[in-house]
Amino acid sequence: MGDISYPTWIFAGAGALAFLGLRYITSEERIIDAIPTLGGPSVPLLSYIGSIRFLLSAPKLVQAGYDKFKGAPFKIAGIGQWNIIVGDPKLVEDVRKAPDNVLSFAEAINESLAITYTLGSNVHHDGYHIPIVRSQLTRSLAKLFPDVRDEVAAAFTDVIPPTDEWTKLPGLSTIMQVVCRISNRVFVGLPLCRNKDYGQLNIQFTIDVVKGAAIINLFPSFLKPLAGRLFTNVPASIERGMKHLQPLIEERLKCMEEYGEDWSDKPNDMLMWFMEDAKGEERTIRNWTLRILTVNFAAIHTSSMSFTHALFHLAANPQYIQPMREEVEAIVKEEGWTKAAMQKMRKLDSFLKESQRFNGIGCVSMTRKVLQPFTFSDGTRVPVGHYVSTAAAPMHHDEGNYSDPDVFDGFRFANMREEEGEGTKHQFVSTGVDYVPFGHGRHACPGRFFASNELKAMLAHVVITYDLKLENEGVRPADFYFATACSPNPTAEVMFRKRRS
Repeated sequence: MGDISYPTWIFAGAGALAFLGLRYITSEERIIDAIPTLGGPSVPLLSYIGSIRFLLSAPKLVQAGYDKFKGAPFKIAGIGQWNIIVGDPKLVEDVRKAPDNVLSFAEAINESLAITYTLGSNVHHDGYHIPIVRSQLTRSLAKLFPDVRDEVAAAFTDVIPPTDEWTKLPGLSTIMQVVCRISNRVFVGLPLCRNKDYGQLNIQFTIDVVKGAAIINLFPSFLKPLAGRLFTNVPASIERGMKHLQPLIEERLKCMEEYGEDWSDKPNDMLMWFMEDAKGEERTIRNWTLRILTVNFAAIHTSSMSFTHALFHLAANPQYIQPMREEVEAIVKEEGWTKAAMQKMRKLDSFLKESQRFNGIGCVSMTRKVLQPFTFSDGTRVPVGHYVSTAAAPMHHDEGNYSDPDVFDGFRFANMREEEGEGTKHQFVSTGVDYVPFGHGRHACPGRFFASNELKAMLAHVVITYDLKLENEGVRPADFYFATACSPNPTAEVMFRKRRS
């Protein structure tokens, strides 16, 4: 899958123009006209101009709409549908409370990631892995934390060896290697989590899913099956993954048949939980492999970007290193390396939360697809087939929500937690109508508790092990946007050396 070519743009554009024109004929679609438009004309066909602007400058458009309409609904054209964006707390609550058969999180994710083509139809139609992440993984965090800590130390030592001289490394791709190893220590265990080919497969699969979805979503719905065949390589990835996982799965199946539910040295990892919970056609080596690739995509994509955002902030603001270093060393001396210790590291928790507030991984959040006509509490009506989202970045930079919102304050939330009654409200994993990097409500990221502990363990290790800086000291690398997705600069480098104090 290479860069998006001009013929691809032309082909996708022609189909989308025809699709938009046909949709507008129905009277139900005319309801959308009552919602103010940003980014281009709302006239059929010509609205496609707005969709191109949305792809190229979504953050500016979302911010402009938020400023102009004060959090009230506005719309920006997408390819084949409108994106209705809200920021008022009451309207954010409307989105949170809406039933899944009216505003669907699952269908929005399926379409935004083109899951049918990038991850497979089974993942789209049977999300049995999600409750496992939400329940079993979260319940097992304390027991699994020693493994997480062990892999954090080993992965950083292998990927970023502490030396007395400055070593310059690409931030995002380096952190992806570390996150892949730590996540797979929990997903499949030792020794596979350290296998280089297995790690490269999962990292490449993550990149392929993002690129594939971006290309497929340039096409209208009726052309996506063709685009899916041309721009994804899911079957090849599954075959490659099976070479690593098949022996592991077959050995576990043998033990399950021989010993039943429990045996000595039974693994306590994601693969084992999948093997125990899968039903029917999901109980195949191929489908278990696809599930592991899927959770790897979710973990590597979001956690790597989130940690790299924080790493860039830390390298640009090294004055935060020593206070966090002191916090980590004092708590570890008292508690050891435990999940309980991570919970006490308020400065680290705050630094990661502030990084998510300041940058995040997208300028919108809580995206839903409208499956039934929906009416907001302010009377705004939205017909079927469009998307509804919250204006995450503008909300996070609103003076009404945060003081000095355009200033990065790494200990902002730690200070807020010192206030009476605020001890738990401002934790990294906490969500609200004014803080939505993880979403909000019942569809908030199910893996955020694991991610929080993983990222805090990583940040703790970084501050006690390394000094770091940017080549252009004090200047954080600019982020990269495609449509609403925000990525830390993929080519920016960070300089590391073994700590000297």
